Amino acid sequence: MIISLACSVVLSSCGNLSSVFNSKSQGIHDLENSRMGSKEKALSGSAYWSAKLATASWNESIKGFHPTPVPESSVKFGFSYAKDKHGMPTYRDAVRNRVVRTTAYSHEENEPGAPWRKNALGTYLKYGSVRSAAADWSLYPVGTKFKIKGLPHTYLVDDYGSSLAGTNTIDIYHPNLSLMHTWGTRNAEITVIQWGSWERTLAILKGRMAYPHTRQMYYAARAKVVSGKVAMN
Repeated sequence: MIISLACSVVLSSCGNLSSVFNSKSQGIHDLENSRMGSKEKALSGSAYWSAKLATASWNESIKGFHPTPVPESSVKFGFSYAKDKHGMPTYRDAVRNRVVRTTAYSHEENEPGAPWRKNALGTYLKYGSVRSAAADWSLYPVGTKFKIKGLPHTYLVDDYGSSLAGTNTIDIYHPNLSLMHTWGTRNAEITVIQWGSWERTLAILKGRMAYPHTRQMYYAARAKVVSGKVAMN
């Protein structure tokens, strides 16, 4: 009787051990997805979508979330150009392939003056096949579209930020803090596929001259337009 009971305990333990080893064989990402699946059953409303975003941030971080590393040849190409305060080259407008410093931002940072999920145009920030980006509009006029090497999305400059004025940095929008931190700060190789509208840029900025960064962008953009040295499609 005792021997029979002991065998039952051993077999039960082996069964548990088997499930543990089988779980490990799935891989950590599969485990995270299965855990999220069980959690979702008990969630509803905003909690459900928060869980979905957490899963999305996990999955996207392993599915080509980051751009292709910048090759040395592309870095050397920018050596002859003047540099901004971050040491990044200020290219001639005719140069569409360039190496830029990218940062990340999210409406979840709740920065003062930032209108939740709205961009500088008053429309919603994008995060699909087309994604929002913020930049100095005197370098990338509103509506500029570009690709980041190694990623399938098209990025649209529809936002700006006070820390971006006077720099070549492009801020990439993400819908939550997890994705924002996953991106971090990194150099990327971009290709401008369509320049935005200088006329629209000046019209918007002219009405916002009360702020130092928008005033700086306005005068820099106007000087380029007056000189005729602006990017054309």
